[in-house]
Amino acid sequence: MDREYFLFSFWIWTLTTATVAVAAGNLEGALFKELMGGYNKNVRPTENSGDITPVTVKVTLTNLISLNEKEETLTTNVWIEMKWCDYRLRWDQPPRRALYGNITTDLRIPSKSIWLPEIILENNVDGKFDVALYTNVLVSPNGCVYWLPPAIYRSACAITVNYFPFDWQNCTMVFRSQTYSANEIELVLTEENGQTVEWVVIDPAAFTENGEWAIKHRPAKKVVNRDYSREDLEYQELVFFLVIQRKPLFYVINIIVPCVLFSSLGLLVYFLPAKAGGQKCTMSIATLLGQTVFLFLIAKKVPETSKGVPLIGKYLMFVMSVTTIIVMNCVVVLNVSLRTPNTHKMTDKVRRVLLNALPRLLGMRMRPWTPTDDGGSGSGIGRSSPPGRRDEALLAPCRRRSSLGLMAKAEEYAMKTARSELMFARLRDRDGLVKTALEKIHKGLEGGSAVHLGAGLAKASPQLQQCVAACKHIAETTRQQNQFASENEEWFLVARVIDRLCFVVMALVFFLSTIGIFLMGHFNQPPSMPFPGDPRMYLPVLGNLTNSSREEAGADILE
Repeated sequence: MDREYFLFSFWIWTLTTATVAVAAGNLEGALFKELMGGYNKNVRPTENSGDITPVTVKVTLTNLISLNEKEETLTTNVWIEMKWCDYRLRWDQPPRRALYGNITTDLRIPSKSIWLPEIILENNVDGKFDVALYTNVLVSPNGCVYWLPPAIYRSACAITVNYFPFDWQNCTMVFRSQTYSANEIELVLTEENGQTVEWVVIDPAAFTENGEWAIKHRPAKKVVNRDYSREDLEYQELVFFLVIQRKPLFYVINIIVPCVLFSSLGLLVYFLPAKAGGQKCTMSIATLLGQTVFLFLIAKKVPETSKGVPLIGKYLMFVMSVTTIIVMNCVVVLNVSLRTPNTHKMTDKVRRVLLNALPRLLGMRMRPWTPTDDGGSGSGIGRSSPPGRRDEALLAPCRRRSSLGLMAKAEEYAMKTARSELMFARLRDRDGLVKTALEKIHKGLEGGSAVHLGAGLAKASPQLQQCVAACKHIAETTRQQNQFASENEEWFLVARVIDRLCFVVMALVFFLSTIGIFLMGHFNQPPSMPFPGDPRMYLPVLGNLTNSSREEAGADILE
């Protein structure tokens, strides 16, 4: 009995619920037909002539898709929330209240069937002014309309490339009605909990973080252009700002670090010998070509503008200039190292500076050059000419005569004369000369007196003078050869000193300038406040937090 009673009660309850649902569904259908009957969606909803229809707008950002620096466009995924009231859609007043008063929930109506304020993104770049999907609107019993369509916008964003890739950008989304002026509709920002929503709303649960950009500020403002009248469409507009900062890790790892390491290889050419000029130039030019490739990669990324030069572009131009100077240094050092006394003359002043002073300053282990009174060199590095010849050289500084002609004649004589004759001809002459001189001296000694000895020496004097002259010739030739080799060595040592000096200077310039240039990018930070001179942060109030606490909380949400 109890079971039959339970089944009967359940059947009665199910039938009643289904009946009420069908009646309610039929009632909403009837209400929709009545609201749409005679409704003209092209007429603005005003009860009295001259009334202004207020339209509240709120933008919710769900994804900052990308910022194309080359095309200067910002792509975002947003939800546009709009509210307005249409007296023609009310059913909470007689006579509709009597028929449809039981419908207290919002009524869903296709958005294309009613009047819309036609608010569009003014600074779009692709010509698509409409939203992505015309969703249904929610109509309250008092006639207020709530519409939340999604949209993917591509807005214009002027790119400042001066500090790329350590830059930040200020992009805007400007919304305006392209049909109605300020005398017909009024654009206002939404109010929630007694506070105007003067920011781009971000729901942490629905927001997708961008891997390249971090949002620092997101204020919103209503801008009234006083240069226009209220009849002009440009008089009022809602501007939503996005101050975003680039995350430079990708560029640091893939461009900056390889470029710095590759450019630093140009300094290694100074560790090659001074006379290895060909290898030095080859390595420097290879480094220069690699830097040119990096410059092309940067040029493909930044916009083609003449308003500024990217920071990484400035650095590449700097390292290319350094590499060019290194090539010039290599040529100069090679020129100095290959100099000879036949082509260039080194003065004592140059020796004092480049062989004494600079090596001590640069920490080079070299024997210092010290001139002596007899024209020699105390250290053995360089030798000076005798005082008389030195004065002549200073009075008439000229290059030494070329010995190519003498060398050609000597080579011709050597080819025509036997090698044994060349070796012993001069020796025979010297042997006969000495023997003749000794015989004449011996005859003087046999006389037993000083007179006979003097006479014997007088007879032998021509032969002795020739012997002394031959010895002087040998000594002078040996001295000239030693001096020639010594001056050659001095030019090579001068080239080494110049090479070391250039290395120290270019290394300091390279590392200090590299640090300075990238510190400029490090200190290029977005402003602490959205608008200069305005202390407000344009963020929602979180309890009793201060401005700094709200800023930190907003940063935690966005980053």
